[in-house]
Amino acid sequence: MRRVIISDHARFEMERRQIAEETVREVVLAPEQMVPSAKGRTVFQSRIDDPVSGKRMLLRVVTEERQDARFVVTAYQTSRIGKYWQPEVEP
Repeated sequence: MRRVIISDHARFEMERRQIAEETVREVVLAPEQMVPSAKGRTVFQSRIDDPVSGKRMLLRVVTEERQDARFVVTAYQTSRIGKYWQPEVEP
């Protein structure tokens, strides 16, 4: 199993956005989808029920591969699932 390292920036954004570290780690380790992104990064994403708003949301975790770890650059959630969801992509 790969290690997950969360950057200081990601921790700041997760706290500001009220996203639990445990949830971010779960998405990185077992995402519903992995989508290529800019700068050679990968977005791990899963649909979740947000405990704060009570809505169905898409949690997106932007990562970089670094030796034996996945480095979390940032994480955010959005209600615009249809904008980012890739029906044909599987993990």
